[in-house]
Amino acid sequence: MNIRHELPQYIAEFIGTFFLVFFGCGSMVLAELNPAYNGSFVPIIWGGAVSIMIYAVGHISGAHFNPAVTIAFWAVKRFPGKRVLGYILFQIAGGLLASLVLFIIWGGEHQFGATSLSTSVGAGFLVEFILSFALMFVIISVATDSRAVGELAGIAIGSTVALCAFVGGPLTKASMNPARSIAPAIASGEFGILWLYILAPILGAIVGALVYEWVRCQRENHDGHGCC
Repeated sequence: MNIRHELPQYIAEFIGTFFLVFFGCGSMVLAELNPAYNGSFVPIIWGGAVSIMIYAVGHISGAHFNPAVTIAFWAVKRFPGKRVLGYILFQIAGGLLASLVLFIIWGGEHQFGATSLSTSVGAGFLVEFILSFALMFVIISVATDSRAVGELAGIAIGSTVALCAFVGGPLTKASMNPARSIAPAIASGEFGILWLYILAPILGAIVGALVYEWVRCQRENHDGHGCC
């Protein structure tokens, strides 16, 4: 791809990640600061934010909004290596700007939606690995397999994020996304367990992508359904 066409993709990733963190972490800040706010809606807001941004810019950048997703696509040779660093930097920058906006709106007397463990480190790592595996398994299915219903990609991926947040939220805050964890960690100054929220999602996403590639059971030139 021509270099001059890469900047719009980077900007799309920046915007998508910004709104993902703004709406998702913003809902967590509201739940933290306002006891009357119904925090049970937080997973739905995370899933909804992912869905709307997929439909908004997915046709421009592929709507990764997540360094783990970008790295996983690259690992299975479905994303060019020359764009990996740019995607990751703009994703993190989008998350950082969202955290800055949350600071401007609500000050610094909150956790910025930072990820934290309510279980052991080992269990937390396993939870983030499994959730990231599930998310990437769905993403690569609807994004790369012509047999999947591509028009429903936003709904499928957003629903996966919401389900993962409902189950994993009480345990690990269900990050599945290094950029989503890095930005609030910088804003709140809490870095103690950040390595887990970088490593576990990347490993889970890579394994999820590899497993789907293995079970795909389809040659690129084969038009049939299911395994051969």
